[in-house]
Amino acid sequence: MAVPKRKVSKARRDKRRSSVWKLEAPVLVKCDQCGELKLPHKVCGNCGYYKGRMIVKKEA
Repeated sequence: MAVPKRKVSKARRDKRRSSVWKLEAPVLVKCDQCGELKLPHKVCGNCGYYKGRMIVKKEA
């Protein structure tokens, strides 16, 4: 079984863990049809289009 030869210091341990805690803002792109901001590779929630085709019919 692999066992560390020396104790890992708190500073070294914390440096390793520090890069994961930050949240990132979601990437948004403009819809080709209506110009509303949406998540990439998803159907537009405003108009229902994806890749130039109507996927979800919006009821008025």
